[in-house]
Amino acid sequence: MEFKELVDAAESWCRGNPFELIFAEDEHERRLDFYAEPGLSFYVLCPDYRAGGTDNFHVWSESEECLPFLQLAQDYISSCGKKTLLEVLERVFSSFRPLLGLPDVEDEPFDPYHTAEVEEEPEPDPEPEPDHQRMGVSQQ
Repeated sequence: MEFKELVDAAESWCRGNPFELIFAEDEHERRLDFYAEPGLSFYVLCPDYRAGGTDNFHVWSESEECLPFLQLAQDYISSCGKKTLLEVLERVFSSFRPLLGLPDVEDEPFDPYHTAEVEEEPEPDPEPEPDHQRMGVSQQ
């Protein structure tokens, strides 16, 4: 993807959240810098697939406060398959939700510990025990 298209996609993404694209540099790093109050910043290094590059996106922050929150996004990027810039930015945004004072949102609505409610069948009444006759003893 051309760097201009990445910049356009980043600017479009910024319209839906508190982050601003504050810097875009194509000359050496293909770097996009983002900022949001209260002092949250990160940048994305974009791969250049046109030049035969096979690198993935890379996210980082100069802020020590932000770095631990980027771990989830970094793990996501390094997982299988190529990611789009928007997928990476959404993962970063999800990671920063606590710092932005936003409620945490689960990625997957499926809770593996709770399945759909199924009406439980009542346990069957225990079967009456058969009458056993004792051997050699008459029941008269």
